[in-house]
Amino acid sequence: MRIDLISAVPDLMRSPIENSIIKRARESGHVEIVLHDLHDYTTDKHGRIDDYAYGGGAGMVMTPQPIFDCVESLKTERDYGEIIFTAPDGDAFTQQEANRLSLVENIIILCGHYKGVDQRVRDSVITREYRIGDVVLSGGELPALMMVDAVVRLIPGTLGDSESALDDAFMDGLLAAPEYTRPAVYRGMKVPEVLQSGDHSKITRWKEEQAIGKTRRLRPDLMEKFEN
Repeated sequence: MRIDLISAVPDLMRSPIENSIIKRARESGHVEIVLHDLHDYTTDKHGRIDDYAYGGGAGMVMTPQPIFDCVESLKTERDYGEIIFTAPDGDAFTQQEANRLSLVENIIILCGHYKGVDQRVRDSVITREYRIGDVVLSGGELPALMMVDAVVRLIPGTLGDSESALDDAFMDGLLAAPEYTRPAVYRGMKVPEVLQSGDHSKITRWKEEQAIGKTRRLRPDLMEKFEN
């Protein structure tokens, strides 16, 4: 898989993609991630990539020219299954969408910035728009990184334990069951005996019950979907 990240401030994203699981995935060849600075594509003599909005209003808007040129340049090199824009009015990014995107060969993610992006980009270039929660951030770099992390960890071979991703919260529509590690007793608090029993069928049932109870208590919206 290859992921191209287009941003007005790509330096914001360097550290996360150069550490931890994403770093290992890149070094092992499971994913290629390339950062693109929109300033490298602008034809403005002052190097600007934003301008005032037609109709007035506060804030600057990302201009279409550098975005179109960047995307079109990338598309001459390979085909892309999705061209994504991070936007507070996009669809909610869910585990199911992460699962789907992990099967896409090549992805472009355009990070919004300033007041937003010229609508002609969204109408002509973008194939998917996602939001990370009902919140407005200074730019789309952080949401883009969250999506990259969620997708990359699902690529086969990325995680050390091939089953780790399968046990994640939301994979089956439920929140994850509580987790415990050694020592068995800490400050008077004990690990549930069933987890120490070695009876895998009982442990599986316990985890399922805990996941259902936790989801029903904390996320009734998810529980309704699960039951339907």
